[in-house]
Amino acid sequence: MTKTFSDLFELEEVKEEGKILQNKELLNQIRSTILQKILDQNISKGENLSHFIQEQIEESFKEYHFSLLEKNQIYHMIDNEINGYGPITELLEDQSITEIMVNGPDEIYIEIDGHLLRDETVSFIDDAHILRTIKRMIEPVGRTIDARNPMVDAHLLDGSRMNAILPPLSLKGPILTIRKFKENLEDIDSLLRNGTMTPYMARFLEAAVQAKLNLLICGGTGSGKTTLLNILSSFIKEEERIITIEDAAELKLEQPHVISLETKLENYQNGEAVTVRDLVINSLRMRPDRIIVGEVRGKEAFDMLQAMNTGHEGSMTTLHSNGPQDALNRLETMVLMAGLEIPISAIREYMESAIDLVIHIERLSDGRRKILSICEVDGFQKDKIHLKEIFAFHQKGLTKKEEVDGAFVLYNFVPKSYQKIKEKGITLVDDIFEPILLKKKEKDIKSKE
Repeated sequence: MTKTFSDLFELEEVKEEGKILQNKELLNQIRSTILQKILDQNISKGENLSHFIQEQIEESFKEYHFSLLEKNQIYHMIDNEINGYGPITELLEDQSITEIMVNGPDEIYIEIDGHLLRDETVSFIDDAHILRTIKRMIEPVGRTIDARNPMVDAHLLDGSRMNAILPPLSLKGPILTIRKFKENLEDIDSLLRNGTMTPYMARFLEAAVQAKLNLLICGGTGSGKTTLLNILSSFIKEEERIITIEDAAELKLEQPHVISLETKLENYQNGEAVTVRDLVINSLRMRPDRIIVGEVRGKEAFDMLQAMNTGHEGSMTTLHSNGPQDALNRLETMVLMAGLEIPISAIREYMESAIDLVIHIERLSDGRRKILSICEVDGFQKDKIHLKEIFAFHQKGLTKKEEVDGAFVLYNFVPKSYQKIKEKGITLVDDIFEPILLKKKEKDIKSKE
């Protein structure tokens, strides 16, 4: 059995936490020297590599007086370079960290519970070290990055999503951003526990999915759009054929009949680029019951609307925007990008007939995510698509602990979408809207008397 590098050392457990080798230049010098010797010798993994590394580290130790804790640190750093992803190996393994942002060798940020923190405990040697780590991460998934292709967007083998960009596009050097994959995917109950929505809102969205209403989820970067899309997708019946389309696969649907499609870059296996629009068009020929597009960003918006308008009910997608009305404005602009000679009025009518609900989710200043609005498309007002809010979150201010203070609101009317839900024989939200409907009937009767 082949031993890993760390197996060769029986190091005493050191309980002192948080301490690192203070001389960062010396640390980087030792790490860089050993790594360069490994590259120069071109030694493969296994006993020979482990033995070679052991010799090199012991040789380095002769020149300096290291404490046991410092020796431990160097051993683990080299082990991470060989068997992991260098300095960020332990960050990737930490389940409390949701995002990792490498802005430079000594400028690494992490996100924990919605808050950005600078991590002073890890660093790269230089820009070349960052680039070498990026290439190692994307090589197993068939992506490349170099001067001719200075951008890459991919999902790693564990499902995490990574993006990297190089000079000259980046003025600082190689930039690496990783959104980590959650092994324990959130469900609707976790959103309720976190206060992202109320039980009424959860049941209404479940009913909307079951009734095959077309949903548009909008919000800012890191607001939880994809997570919400994934959770809502869990309400789709198992017998339906679902096609998902994404730039980098993040959706994890548990239904048995799911076809996952992913875009490809122009340089992938020397072939032409395959865009989201190409995949949406192709999916219409695949007999889908539902089409789920991870995010619409451009010309594919028209094809997505076309799918929603031509019998593919229950389709869902996300869109980056600052709110529901802004989402519709951006969607309108995207359709115009398709270069079709269609008047604005026709585009708006197309959107109005295609979209049933717009759901706005955001990450607030305290790091918590909340659904700020659930609106239905309610015809036109002054040549603009009118949105009518069904549920909303109203922020009052901040508490002494700087947590967002506010309340969810259910507006006192019966939405048109409730009728569509009733027509499908779904009774999940009868207790929410029937009392409102009954009061309205009683009021109408009194007004006629």
